[in-house]
Amino acid sequence: MQFGIFYEHQLPRPWHEGDELRLFQEALDQVELADRLGIDFAWEVEHHFLEEYSHSSAPEVFLAACSQRTKRIRLGHGIVLMPPKYNHPARVAERIATLDLVSKGRVEFGTGESASRAELEGFGVESAEKHEMWREAVEQACDMMVMQPYPGYQGKGFSMPCRNVVPKPVQKPHPPLWMACSSGEMIRTAAQHGLGALAFAFVEPSEARQWVEDYYATLKRECVPLGHAINPAVAVVTGFSCHEDSEEARRRGLDGLQFFGYGIGHHYLFGAHKPGRTNVWQNYEAARAMLGGVGSGGVGNPAELRAHLRKFADAGVDQVIFIQQGGRNRHRHICDSLELFAREVMPEFKEGEKERNCRKMEELAPYLKQAFTRKGGLPALGDEQIPEYRAYGRSIAGAMPHVK
Repeated sequence: MQFGIFYEHQLPRPWHEGDELRLFQEALDQVELADRLGIDFAWEVEHHFLEEYSHSSAPEVFLAACSQRTKRIRLGHGIVLMPPKYNHPARVAERIATLDLVSKGRVEFGTGESASRAELEGFGVESAEKHEMWREAVEQACDMMVMQPYPGYQGKGFSMPCRNVVPKPVQKPHPPLWMACSSGEMIRTAAQHGLGALAFAFVEPSEARQWVEDYYATLKRECVPLGHAINPAVAVVTGFSCHEDSEEARRRGLDGLQFFGYGIGHHYLFGAHKPGRTNVWQNYEAARAMLGGVGSGGVGNPAELRAHLRKFADAGVDQVIFIQQGGRNRHRHICDSLELFAREVMPEFKEGEKERNCRKMEELAPYLKQAFTRKGGLPALGDEQIPEYRAYGRSIAGAMPHVK
């Protein structure tokens, strides 16, 4: 099984001068450390306007900085908000390809729609239309990274003439594709489209097992690839705080994990938010005693983490992603946890991982081949079909009367 770390860039109030600077610089240090320790992935979300819960509105910038401080860790753009009013598909294709180039081919391309009122209404995205916009934009962005030239498209969410979108990514045909999932239905949707499932929901190993089984059964039976390559994988998130003393691990990490869950609820489910004024952390503190706690999976001593993670591995999960930067969790404690985990827990899960993945891909090979026989797509243009457009200066000059 593989492991990732996950960033929302949480910053509870009260805010002081320099807090955001410190937050981002410490996160860069943590990713650099994770790279040295052998952690496989660093995931960074895209969110807008979700105060305190997520100050991560430009993940491509953060991940580009990570790329220059690391050597091997995979950089998970997880996720890019794909409805075109957030990000035009051509701009997404350009940014993903550029990030792949500066990182020497280490990008993972995660995609999603968003479900918060702050974001949807902030960018004028209609909730009822966002899924179709997502599907259309992901497919076209992948075509843009592959086709020379991109033949153009007339769709519901956006339209674009024929252009050659450059640069092209290092990874061919394009970086691995993922979809953010928060339910079993979305897990199956990811499989139907040949995307890795980023299960950004806290699930018990027994539920994860069912999700994994549903994902791979759907992939084998129904997959029609949205992109030009299939990424058969399931990743789940869990809390994370590791210390030799399990009570100390809980003291250091459980409150941040609880705030993480409360912040999701505030912005997505039950909150009433006044921009620039609502104090989410204060509301959390007032409600903490009534929350009843959250699952403490991933929080404990090395033996407890080992037992917790073994259940996910036995369930067939491909990657576990740690939520270690939550609430007011301290940078030093996060680093200590990563170092202890890498030393005492991770090695046994790394053993045989390459062979396990090879066996999985061999088993899936005939199904992946069948999936591509079901895929349609844009036909490439012949040379004579590629339209020519003239620079404005030439067009203006051509329209002017000849001067004698």
